[in-house]
Amino acid sequence: MLPFEIRRAATGDVCDELDLLAHQIDARIMPRRWSGRLRRSLEAASVAASTRLEGVPVTVSDVQRILAGDKPPAVSAVDASLVQGYADAMTYVQRRTDDGTLAWSSELLIGLQDRIVAGRKDHGAGRFRTRAVWVTGPDGRQVFSPPDHERVPDLVAEICAQAEAAPWHAAVKSAWLHVVLAAVHPFEDGNGRTARVAASLAMYRGGFRDPAFTSLEEWWGRHPADYYASFGCLGDSFDPSVDVTSFVESHVQAQLVQSVGVALEQKTNGTLMIVLENLLDDRGLPSRLANALYDGVSGLDVTTATYADLSDVSAATARNDLAAAVAAGLLHAEGRTRGRTYTADERLLGALAEALNVDPHLDAIRNELALRATLSVTADRERALHSRSAD
Repeated sequence: MLPFEIRRAATGDVCDELDLLAHQIDARIMPRRWSGRLRRSLEAASVAASTRLEGVPVTVSDVQRILAGDKPPAVSAVDASLVQGYADAMTYVQRRTDDGTLAWSSELLIGLQDRIVAGRKDHGAGRFRTRAVWVTGPDGRQVFSPPDHERVPDLVAEICAQAEAAPWHAAVKSAWLHVVLAAVHPFEDGNGRTARVAASLAMYRGGFRDPAFTSLEEWWGRHPADYYASFGCLGDSFDPSVDVTSFVESHVQAQLVQSVGVALEQKTNGTLMIVLENLLDDRGLPSRLANALYDGVSGLDVTTATYADLSDVSAATARNDLAAAVAAGLLHAEGRTRGRTYTADERLLGALAEALNVDPHLDAIRNELALRATLSVTADRERALHSRSAD
């Protein structure tokens, strides 16, 4: 079903590059307190991007607050439930992959869709569609007709059997699952999100566990026109014999670009965390406050709930920590106690600029951190290439 040319799909040794990058990231030693922090940041960005593609208007900051149990006032209860549902589906994928017993099956995909639409019966949660559906473009025009609903169970069973048996590289299988599930459109709602979660699951099952390889939603979210255009190879109605090489090729290429970018972002953010922890140590404040300062510098909302969630502390401890950061001139508090948010104080930016020996402007700080990260990642890659050639 939906054949493709494997050689073209992995042209330019893209899959080899992904394998090398995975080895490079696996060999990197990162403190646990940072890895959890950075993983959650990527998770929030991925959830926000994927749900936005389906018309749910949330920001990364909104997602962080929702996942911490602190729903932003501007986000509806329905949208918050869809954000939480998508995050739950991704967490479920991670748990099941780690236990080593997961296999591609219709029930797995149904379970993912049920979580993604937050169990809502009016969205067809937990069952295949029982009526005709069609796909519309950004302008509202019908652009694609999926197969009749009577064919869905057999088609999904065929998809799962092929995914389970095919000896493809994880990135290739991820791409094929993405396009074939979108084409079959097995559910009344949540098809795009289910396809993207399944694509992430294929990377997990292939050994690509680092968030750098499972956050492709963020890339598509930044390139929505390219994302929707990539499905053009399907034509205007479902045909199981249509060639989807162009989609698989673009998906694998995007996987590499995004993975390299996220690896660089991880290094950049790790460097920022070092500088923030040093600033806190100089002021006699707990290093866990770097979580709040990091979000403040990144332009994200900091609340008692989000900080407590990231730092694994009680609400009372979180309030005391944040009050201490305000007293030290590192954060600025806005709003009343119940809805209070915290942002980076100008004195925090000044301290960062001094530590990095750059002008006291956020752009200059970010550019310096990115430069240091680029040099470090380049050195890591050269070491990995040398080690690989030696083997």
